[in-house]
Amino acid sequence: MIKSTMQDVPLNISQLFRHGRTVHADSEILTFHGPDQELQVSTFAEVGDRADQLAAALAALGVGVGDRVGTFMWNNQGHMEAYLAVPCMGAVLHTLNIRLFPEQLSYVINHAEDKVIIVDASIAPLLAKVRDELTTVEHIIVAGEGDTTGLGETLDYEELLAAQSPGYDYPVVDELAAAAMCYTSGTTGNPKGVAYSQRSTYLHSLAVQTMQGVRVGEDDRILLIVPQFHANAWGMPYAAWATGCDLVMPQQFLQAGPLAHLIEKTRPTISGAVPTVLTDILHNAADADLSSLKHVLCGGSAVPRSLMEAYDETFGVTVVQAWGMTETSPLAAISRLPKHDVGDDEYAWRVRSGRVLAGVDLRICDEDGTVLPWDGQAQGEIEVRGPWITGSYYLDASDEKFHDGWLRTGDVGSVDAKGYIQISDRAKDVIKSGGEWISSVDLENTLMGHPSVLEAAVVGIPDDRWDERPLACIVLADGKTATPEELTEYLTDKVAKWWLPERWTFIDEVPKTSVGKFSKKDLRASYTDGDLTVTTVG
Repeated sequence: MIKSTMQDVPLNISQLFRHGRTVHADSEILTFHGPDQELQVSTFAEVGDRADQLAAALAALGVGVGDRVGTFMWNNQGHMEAYLAVPCMGAVLHTLNIRLFPEQLSYVINHAEDKVIIVDASIAPLLAKVRDELTTVEHIIVAGEGDTTGLGETLDYEELLAAQSPGYDYPVVDELAAAAMCYTSGTTGNPKGVAYSQRSTYLHSLAVQTMQGVRVGEDDRILLIVPQFHANAWGMPYAAWATGCDLVMPQQFLQAGPLAHLIEKTRPTISGAVPTVLTDILHNAADADLSSLKHVLCGGSAVPRSLMEAYDETFGVTVVQAWGMTETSPLAAISRLPKHDVGDDEYAWRVRSGRVLAGVDLRICDEDGTVLPWDGQAQGEIEVRGPWITGSYYLDASDEKFHDGWLRTGDVGSVDAKGYIQISDRAKDVIKSGGEWISSVDLENTLMGHPSVLEAAVVGIPDDRWDERPLACIVLADGKTATPEELTEYLTDKVAKWWLPERWTFIDEVPKTSVGKFSKKDLRASYTDGDLTVTTVG
């Protein structure tokens, strides 16, 4: 065997940090403080200097290698400073989901054993609700001004940084050491922790930059709508830092009006969001000028064809579907068009869940664990492995989630010969009717193509004859009307006849999880409890 003569340099976030602050020193981070406020603008060089001071301040508070530092923050410059300082000093960045229920929030902080938490003052009252339950937190650092009642003794972020001398002597961090942690949204049981290594974060950042990935370059400007606590904002902050791409941070201003204003003011070229955010902009800011956007990455749940078509027609903006999860860092597949055989209907490719990225191995397996072919027909659970795929949960065996070295994603679908994934459902949400599967995702996306439907969620409910049948839960658009009979007729020539729901309910809003996905667990519970008014047709 011939031994490599390459230098053994660890793949860690410090490399990305050094590169961005020097080669791209003039690139900018812009933080939005509301339509009537001036943008806060800082260069990468300035942010890098502040990250040094944050690292020094944390070290002075006793934070050492491997210690967990929680962030309870919006998307803003301070959060980016923590993204850089904490992992580069050898500590572990734990981004806390601000939308978790209090009992889940206290659980993940204690489970991760956070030593310090940095919190935005505007959401300090949410953290105060669980302060007395936190057993390992020694210091709470507050950024900005707001009500900190209930947090006890706190430290001021700006005062801590100002007390530090410029510069910081960062250690050489092992590439296999944990750099960051995120917890799943905990739809069943307690949330589960995923610890991302320095190496996995570095490699995932490279994948995000590629033409088959998010396509990030120095000439771009990303509007970072995806929360920094949601799988590290899909890896875009580190990819932007490495390439010199400007970052626009919207903080808590995530409604259609402020986002449309921010896009017109800052002219971003790339963004990413869950479908509910894009739907809000479409219905409430349709006259906005979004022409600066080359494309918008969309994931978290299936993107309806009707939403893609509406963005093309209304804004001239391409919506690109992506697939992944907390456990996959998160990007595992993006639905870019193939080189050949696109045909006349490019949407037939764009609506697919994604095309697997280089670096991710993927297979589908049946209930017995048999590996199924990539023929676009066979349906099975999607399993993945790779350098940015988790191999286990933090301090939680959960052996049922791992199969022969592969992560079981819980998504059911097919894969074609070109590597395009078509997810038909979550394993726990698939509707088994008379021994056959009905895809709730396909029904939902088809229903949301109706002009009167704002949102549609479909869940399986018990049926004496067929075991399960679909219940369609409909949210109508403002000022629109529709009956179950009209919606059934709309579906008739678009899905198999035996898929047509007999039971319908009209609701004010589809309940959402902490990361913006439809909470079908809550819908099923509402049905069981008799809280839904159900109409039966046909």
